[in-house]
Amino acid sequence: MATLSLNVNGQNYNVTVSNPDMPLLWVLRDLIGLTGTKYGCGIEVCGACTVLINGQPEHSCVFDASSAVGKKIVTIEGLSPDGNHPLQQAWIAHQVPQCGFCQSGMLMSCAGAMQAGHTGANEILSEVKNLCVCGTYQRVREAVQSLG
Repeated sequence: MATLSLNVNGQNYNVTVSNPDMPLLWVLRDLIGLTGTKYGCGIEVCGACTVLINGQPEHSCVFDASSAVGKKIVTIEGLSPDGNHPLQQAWIAHQVPQCGFCQSGMLMSCAGAMQAGHTGANEILSEVKNLCVCGTYQRVREAVQSLG
């Protein structure tokens, strides 16, 4: 057992884990209760589990929770407390989600690309490698393009 202190969405949490190598995804979902981040493939391929760690997109399904200690973690719940992040508004305006399962990861990957200084749809989307089985890629492109 280990107790980890994590800063998630600007709040500090102390969580006790059976193994410090537990994937951050399970800590976020099962111990902290933030279920917006999804489990997809579990092998860093689909990106459904993407969160920002110190502003960088990371796959929480393979990121050890102990490696997140002392870093700022942002989940979809923390992207904007009231859902007014420009990406979230663009997603709504362009009706991007179909089943919605991959959308939190898509949004976090786009937000990470924007925080890294990428601008314009081509530049932002070139950084996003997330998979969507519904095929909402065109709507994602339209939403990101609408940001200017």
